[in-house]
Amino acid sequence: MNEATQAAAGAVKPAIVASAEREEFLTFTLGKEEYGIEILKVQEIRSYEAVTRIANAPDFIKGVVNLRGIIVPVVDMRIRFNLGEANYDQFTVVIILNVAGRVVGMVVDGVSDVIQLPAERIRPAPDFSASSFDTSYITGLGTMDDRMLILVDIEKLMGGADMALVEQATVQ
Repeated sequence: MNEATQAAAGAVKPAIVASAEREEFLTFTLGKEEYGIEILKVQEIRSYEAVTRIANAPDFIKGVVNLRGIIVPVVDMRIRFNLGEANYDQFTVVIILNVAGRVVGMVVDGVSDVIQLPAERIRPAPDFSASSFDTSYITGLGTMDDRMLILVDIEKLMGGADMALVEQATVQ
């Protein structure tokens, strides 16, 4: 390898490392707050449509929809996070996720955009361990200009005991 080739290889390597240190998130809103989830978990984004209710399901499980032959449980995140009354309008969307090999729908007030956050813009989540509510699914807080994003580990959130309720509700 000559000097020019080594220099070119050295010039490319930092760019690859820099891109690996950036994470891509789909940002969405719930009320006035903005959240981010890893873009690789997102299968598609759909407008909100009526769901089939499942008896005895928790309030945050709106029901199920048939998505091209797959029965998909739909979770309303505003209800799940106790953020008040869910109002469905033209901006309400369902983010279809692939979580732990399952397809799940997540109702949110609206989708903002896809952003890349470098590692230095992601701060650790505050420690709420002494509190009575579970925040283990919050991976950190991302900052971009004047925006703050609550970064959510969607696998942890949807893969917990609540998802077991979703599975039970859809097989009954």
